[in-house]
This record gives sequence, structure tokens and C-alpha cells, in this order.
Amino acid sequence: MSDSETVTLEAADGHSFAAYLSRPDGTPRAGLVVVQEVFGVNDHMRAVADSFAAEGFLAIAPALFDRAERGVELGYGEDDLMRGRALRGAVEAEAVLRDIEAARAAVAEAGPTALVGYCWGGLVAWQAAAALDLAAAVGYYGGGIQDNLDRPPRCPVMLHFGDKDAFITPEHIAAVRAAYPELPIHTYPAGHGFNCDQRADYNAESAALARERTLAFFAERLG
Repeated sequence: MSDSETVTLEAADGHSFAAYLSRPDGTPRAGLVVVQEVFGVNDHMRAVADSFAAEGFLAIAPALFDRAERGVELGYGEDDLMRGRALRGAVEAEAVLRDIEAARAAVAEAGPTALVGYCWGGLVAWQAAAALDLAAAVGYYGGGIQDNLDRPPRCPVMLHFGDKDAFITPEHIAAVRAAYPELPIHTYPAGHGFNCDQRADYNAESAALARERTLAFFAERLG
């Protein structure tokens, strides 16, 4: 059981933004930044944060779209996807990292802090691993990682992809493997968004296995 609230954070450039904070019962084992899909910090992302809090993490999901539009919570229809992509394009990558850093600092009291990101957040996880002081990072189906291979991660990274993903091709995944052969990169018989039970590509078996691997990865690096 966890308790949660929406808090306000401030980035280094003075930007204030919302974040969903979910606390575990008892003393947290570590901090965890949960990075949204292009659909905002909606009920699914809050449920993801709560699920990690139930595992003992002090989990926080920053509202990264607040720089473009506050309070964004989208569904998973085609119109939602188009709007989410537009909002993503309106937010600069460096600004996103400033917000991620503020979120990391907000849960640093819990000790070592990791990051897990989904969809757009999977790419952000990769970028944050190269730029910020994280203990570990996990990215789920992050599109565009293959175009961001020039800056190596500064912390251990694990990546999850669906081999039926219409947006991330086998060639994209192969490029990441070739550049960083030491990284644990897992593929699943699933499409894009397979971890989200509100999306058509949800695959319960793949989601369960990816979560098991993610928790084991965090346990090894965070204690």
C-alpha cells in the first residue's frame, strides 16, 4: 500500500511544474523517476508509479509537458497520439533533462535514484543516463535511441523492445546492440506499448517478464 500526492517542483531554470509522488509503506529502498509516454502523466502513468512504490521505491512522475501545456492527460486514440506528438515536439530535450534532474533531486532523500521511462520516456531514459547522476536507468520501447548513440550512458542501462513494434524496427535495435554490446537489451513478441494495459498492443506475458527483469536489475544496482 502506498500514499500519493501531486507536488510542485522547480527546475534549475526557474520553471515550476507538477509531479506525481507515490510513497511506499515504511522506509523507501531507493528513489525512482518514472518518465511518461507522450500521453502525459495520466492514470496509467500514475498506476505505474504506484506499482513501483508498492515495491518499496519513492516514485515520482514529473509532468514534462507542463513546459508546453499544463495538466495534460491523454487517452490512447489516434487524436490523442497526434496531440501528444505535437506536445513532445514543443518541449526541448535539454529542458526535459532539467525537469528530470529536479525530479531526481526530489526523491534523492531515499538514497540511490534510478529512472524508468516508457515510449517517449524510454528515449528520455537513455538521454538522462548519459547526462545525469543516476544509479541505473531502464527504457521501454524508446524510439530514437538509435539516433542518440554518440553520448554513452554514465550508469547501467537496460532496454526493452517489442519485436513487432511498428515504430522501432529490428534495424534500430540492432544499431543500439552494435554500439553498446554490453548492455542488456531484451526483445519480446509484442508491439509498441506492450506494458500499458490501456493500449491495443498490451501483452500481459511480455509486460510481466519485462517488469521482473527491471526489478531484478534495480535490485542488483540499488540494493
